[in-house]
Amino acid sequence: MKDESKGKHPTPMLDELEGGKWPSFVTGLKRLRDEGTENNQKMMNDLLGQLNHSYEKKLGFWKGGTLSVLGYGGGIIPRFSEVAEQFPESKEFHTLRVMPPAGYHYTSDLLRKFADIWEEHGSGLIAFHGQSGDIMFQGCSSENAQPAFDALNELGFDLGGAGPALRTAMSCVGHARCEQSCYDEVQAHRRIINKFLDEMHRPALPYKFKFKFSGCANDCVNAIHRADFAVIGTWRDDIKIDQEKVKEHIAEVGRKYTIDTVVNMCPTRAISLHDDDTLEIDNSSCVRCMHCINVMTKALSPGDDRGASIMIGGKRALKIGDLMGIMIKPFIKLETEEDWEELEDFAETCIEFFADNALEHERIGETIDRIGLPAFLEAVGVEADPNMVNHPRTSCYVRTDDFDEEAQKWFERRARETGANAHAE
Repeated sequence: MKDESKGKHPTPMLDELEGGKWPSFVTGLKRLRDEGTENNQKMMNDLLGQLNHSYEKKLGFWKGGTLSVLGYGGGIIPRFSEVAEQFPESKEFHTLRVMPPAGYHYTSDLLRKFADIWEEHGSGLIAFHGQSGDIMFQGCSSENAQPAFDALNELGFDLGGAGPALRTAMSCVGHARCEQSCYDEVQAHRRIINKFLDEMHRPALPYKFKFKFSGCANDCVNAIHRADFAVIGTWRDDIKIDQEKVKEHIAEVGRKYTIDTVVNMCPTRAISLHDDDTLEIDNSSCVRCMHCINVMTKALSPGDDRGASIMIGGKRALKIGDLMGIMIKPFIKLETEEDWEELEDFAETCIEFFADNALEHERIGETIDRIGLPAFLEAVGVEADPNMVNHPRTSCYVRTDDFDEEAQKWFERRARETGANAHAE
């Protein structure tokens, strides 16, 4: 029942969520109900009423459907209320997924324009950003979806992915502000999306497929465990050490603290601290995890021979549970036009493999788990590499007849690559 004196639905269960020391989404919804435009206030009032009703009944009352704008097959998530008679103003509460700029670079003027558009055509509720990386314009009627998209499109923005399609990509702020960046994340992001835009707007895959681009192993966009195709910045020469800065760090925090937080925390025990307070790193054992660099940012930094690793198959729970990406290409350079074209071609190969071989509602990591990594590597034309091994074999019944031959092939390939790199330098 509404509070007739104020026209507001009582929300006793939601009010409980405003207690405690943390900010609550309920407060934001109430602000739109109380201070938004007339359209915002009506829609958010009934939304709060329905949400409180859901909490009371312990049931959700939203159902899907179909909704699109002209020329697009995806990008809008339809939501129709099953209790529309009780809450008519929010009977339709659709979400427009809109692609953000690579690296999440906005101007304050642009953000104000977003707010104006959504106050006019929607509920006023915007989320920066959804789990897929999209700007989530939440709460729109069917008739307002097209004019809202047209207004956003006029600003130069496009719908992101939804359904069994290529989803919106994400990239970290990268080299624009971060000294740990190992490649041009923004260029990688834009090139991939521009090349595969049709796969995003016209769903035709067995299930979703995501690209994410992180400039280093800190992985600020969670690519390793959330992306089907993760591009992670790395380097293949030695970590750069400024011994004077090492000594300054030790003088500031103490020798014991440095040993406890840097030397002992190295996962491969590759770091040694000498009596004269100089640091030595066994780079052949270093796995580029970034921990020591994060702790001693001024003293340590990534090497000069920078590039990226490609990992395939990361995802959250679905058919076989959470998966982290499998190392498929331990190192690629991303500098020349040829390098970028090679990245695009490999991405296309992986998407085509996924489209042709995955089962319905199956992510590519689950496909690889089902058919085996060797079959996937053969399909995409990648040779086996020791870096792909998850852990040493534990069964003595695994046949190893041709392991020596395969290892010899790898050593010969490494020798050729090393020779080519030395010649280029």
